[in-house]
Amino acid sequence: MSAIEINPPISIGIVLFPNVTQLDFTGPYEVFAKLPNTRLYLLAETLEPIKSDRGLTFLPDTSFAQSPPLDVLFVPGGPGIDAKLEDKNFLDFLKTQAQTARYITSVCTGSLLLGAAGLLQGYRATTHWLSLDLLRLFGVEVVPQRVVIDRDRITGGGVTSGIDFALVIAGELFGDAIAQSIQLGIEYNPQPPFNSGSPQTAPEAVINSVKAASQNRQDTRRKIIQKIVAQ
Repeated sequence: MSAIEINPPISIGIVLFPNVTQLDFTGPYEVFAKLPNTRLYLLAETLEPIKSDRGLTFLPDTSFAQSPPLDVLFVPGGPGIDAKLEDKNFLDFLKTQAQTARYITSVCTGSLLLGAAGLLQGYRATTHWLSLDLLRLFGVEVVPQRVVIDRDRITGGGVTSGIDFALVIAGELFGDAIAQSIQLGIEYNPQPPFNSGSPQTAPEAVINSVKAASQNRQDTRRKIIQKIVAQ
């Protein structure tokens, strides 16, 4: 009897941590979950429940110690990154997985964690618009675009760009037809009521308001990153 070759499933690991921004990963999760022959892993240091920055709670299904080698390493962002920027065990996990992953990826400020792990130095990448200057401190060529691809690094901008990012990943892994079918299936056809989703188009007063509300967090994060890059 002749053997039938069965390709192993694509493994996508979504790295979670306390105070993660849920839409950073739940948008991509919706896309990834519709991919053929794909296994998703919700990864965390332990299997304890993780609360997002807005209070939703999620259950990881795989610990870092139990994680298989990943085809796609995906790091979302959120306020909780500050506690992980200097977390050696967390960063070592990213470094280890990056050694064999086909794609090393992030959405929003997850790219700052990749930067802290030394995984974006010399690459083109993006992040949330408020943190583009912080990403640059890690030796990254910052590109203020929705999704940036540089070799095996794929990074998305802030929060909602995660869906665009995930569709790009879908196309890379399985081709445009699969990605387009998923896009249609989830009816991803954004028509926002306001043209203020980017600092290039938002009114100046809105930009200033968002900056002011984020100032303390950004100042704290800047100090952490400056300390890291000075070492």
